[in-house]
Amino acid sequence: MKKSFQITIEPERGAAHFFRELYDYRELLVFLSIKDVLVRYKQTVFGVAWAVMRPVLTMAIFTFIFGKLAKMPSHGIPYPVLVFTAMLPWQFFSNTVAESSNSLILNENMVSKVFFPKIIIPTSAVMVSLLDFFISFALLVGMLSYYNIWFNVRIVFLPFFLLLLTMLSLGIGYWLSALNVKYRDFRYVIPFVLQIGLYVTPVGFSSTVVPDKWKLFYSLNPMVGIIEGFRWVLSGSSAELYTMEIYLAIFITLLILFTGVWFFNKNESTFADII
Repeated sequence: MKKSFQITIEPERGAAHFFRELYDYRELLVFLSIKDVLVRYKQTVFGVAWAVMRPVLTMAIFTFIFGKLAKMPSHGIPYPVLVFTAMLPWQFFSNTVAESSNSLILNENMVSKVFFPKIIIPTSAVMVSLLDFFISFALLVGMLSYYNIWFNVRIVFLPFFLLLLTMLSLGIGYWLSALNVKYRDFRYVIPFVLQIGLYVTPVGFSSTVVPDKWKLFYSLNPMVGIIEGFRWVLSGSSAELYTMEIYLAIFITLLILFTGVWFFNKNESTFADII
């Protein structure tokens, strides 16, 4: 009597496989990133100037409200610099989360008809945000020169905080893009949550105004440590860095990124049927 065998082939799900897929399909990643950049500013009057206008207008409003009216402390840092050094990471974060969360829905035909690792699609949103980041960074350099603030040795930590910011944005983007395929409510909830986050995260003020008894709870928001890290790097020697905020930001960011990759891979096989 012949024995029957059943062979089940399952895709790899580990973190190493995730990075190998990104590398193997790097040309597609670059193509989607370029397409996203071209589509984003297509048929706009001011084009990429929007990458500068939005953070500058927000900085002016926050400086007036928190600096002039509320008289929030800035610890020797010019208030426009205090706000703009926080707008830099916040704009990157909000753009990446917003774009990546809707990316699968907006590329419905590719998801349902073409075979490739779908995680490439939300990942491509990072490249567009990086373009905006470096445009705004050039503006920040001009602003620092105006206030006679110069970079010191702390600038070597800028790639670390940018990497941490990218990992956090991608982790949340993977979660939301997968959830958005099944529950379209998220496309309406996400802009609302990001708007709330802008005011509860220390963008318009320093986290030093938070009472000590609430510090630990407040630092559970990983953007608190990341934004204060950017301020510490870019604002000169006046800014202080609280290591507790950084440790919590690192731990929570890694947790969100790895669970985000896991959740996305777990649901990837169902995207073509649901979308």
